[in-house]
Order: sequence, then structure tokens, then C-alpha cells
Amino acid sequence: MANQSPEAAVFIPPHTDTSLPVPLGVRLRAHIAIMRLDHSIKNIFLLPGIVVALSLLHPRLRDIKLLPIVVGFLSVTLIACSNYVLNELLDAPFDRLHPHKCRRPAALGLVDSDAAYAQWLLMMAVGMMLAAWVGVHFAVAAAALWVMGCIYNIRPLRTKDIAYLDVVTESVNNPLRMLLGWYMVTQIIVPPTSMLCAYWMLGCYFMGLKRFSEFREIGSRQGACAYRKSFENYSERSLLGSVVFYAAMAMLMFGIFVVRYRIELILSFPFIALLMAMYFDLSFKDNSAVQHPEKLYREPMLMLTAGFTAVAMIVLLNVHVPMVGRIFTASTW
Repeated sequence: MANQSPEAAVFIPPHTDTSLPVPLGVRLRAHIAIMRLDHSIKNIFLLPGIVVALSLLHPRLRDIKLLPIVVGFLSVTLIACSNYVLNELLDAPFDRLHPHKCRRPAALGLVDSDAAYAQWLLMMAVGMMLAAWVGVHFAVAAAALWVMGCIYNIRPLRTKDIAYLDVVTESVNNPLRMLLGWYMVTQIIVPPTSMLCAYWMLGCYFMGLKRFSEFREIGSRQGACAYRKSFENYSERSLLGSVVFYAAMAMLMFGIFVVRYRIELILSFPFIALLMAMYFDLSFKDNSAVQHPEKLYREPMLMLTAGFTAVAMIVLLNVHVPMVGRIFTASTW
């Protein structure tokens, strides 16, 4: 646990006088804020599904339709924002116990709950209508993304309160986003299971480090457990142990995909490993961007490495390197 003085271990949230009326302008800004539009940067996780589909299917350029991709991105944004609204509403009592999240609009009492629930359902409905236009498979994956938000946040399931299951269920959004990206391009076949599993475990790796960073930053077990119930069964040691497991599983699944579909991608392993190591190191920083993935753009070296890795993987998906195949071909004895 991070070194904290006894005084630092006790967090006192800011006082908000809920008896005073909230000005309309403030209320409107609060309802916009709980949509967390800045989190739309996470739509970048749709791109691997698009890129892998294009690389494996090799469609003719004239057969690639941009409109379904644009509408698909808009649909996913609305459904994700719907989930964020629900998260903000149901987490408000716990966010008041967090040193940074206590400043969220719902935690400050600036949000009208009835209007917010209507906002939650309306965004889902519009998002699903757009998803249905893109295609049946895309709509099913979009519905699953919204349902996972409900499972994660709503009792009696509320998996975010259950240790390890919180990470595993939240990270299901990763392969769902890959599916959504895939189905923007084609509705004919499904992406490789090994790639979906690798993407899922990679999401668990990122989420596990987020939990570790949160647990470490709060500074006291009592404060951590009050903020997030799942922390009752976590420790820094167990969280880091789980992160090692997720990383190993992610690379195992990715290795299966590489051997089965594109051996050239084995050359990207060192860059992926470097990126994961940099992310791991980042989780030890105070108020780390690992806790706020939408702010990762503020880490220039991480972004540079991620960009280079992405470009390298796109090239390796589309360029045949015969020497790699010869080196890693099974030997005959």
C-alpha cells in the first residue's frame, strides 16, 4: 500500500447543499458531463476489428462502405454514453468517498435522477436503432454491450462489487468492441476466437492495473473498501498477481492467432511487450492516467509506442515476409 499519513488516509468529500435549487444551466451541463463524451476515445478499440477484417478478407476497395462505419461509430458512442450515465447514477454514493471522483456531477448532487434515467434509456434506444440499420450481427453485439453495462452496475448482479469478476465482466467490452468493428465491415463471418480471447484478456490486464492503481492511491484498506466493495477481497499483491495472469493469457491467445492466421505478427511481440511494460510502470504514478484511460493521450511516450506498435501490426497483417515463415516452420526429424 502506498505510504500515507493517518490524516491522509481519511478522506472528507466536499460538501454540497442539496437543499438549494440547482440552476438550469448547471443542471444541463451536469447531464452532458455524465455522458462522458471524452471517453469516446475508447472507440479506438473498434479499429482492430475493422483492420483485422479488412486484412483477412481482402475486400475490393469499391466494396468497402464508409457509411456503415460512420453510423456504427455513432451507435457505439451512444450506447457507451448510456452505460456511463447509469454508472454515474448508481456509483454516486461511492464516488463521494473517492478523492477525485467525488467531483463528478452526480456525486455533487447536480443531476436530476429521473431525467438521467430517461437520458440513459433514450440514448440506448437511439443507439440501437442506428445499430439495427448497420446490420443484425452488429445490433446483437451492440445490445450485448449495453446489457453488460447493466450487469456490471445493477443489483442483484452488479459484478463490479465482486473481486476478479469485476475485471473480467467489464473487460468483455473489449471483444464486443472488436466484434462491432468487424461487423461494420462484414456481416458474413465471425472473427477468430483466439483474437477475441486475446483482446478480452488484454482488457483484463488494463482493468486489473486500473484497480491496482485505485487501490494503491486511496491509501487505506478501510477507505478502499468503502469506495469499492470488491476491494474487500483484493490486496496489492493479489491484484498484481492477477495482472500477470491476464498478461500471460493475452499473449497465449494472441500467439495462437499469430500461428494460425498471420505468422508475420510474431515480429510485433517485442513492441507489444514494451507497451505493456510501460503501462504497468504507469500504474504506480499518483492519480495515474491508468485510472483515467481517456487521459492517456497526456503520456506522449506511451502514445508514441502505441502508435508505432499499431502501424507495425497493420503492416505485418498485410505484408508477407517469407523468411519469418521459414524460421518458424516446424522442423522434421
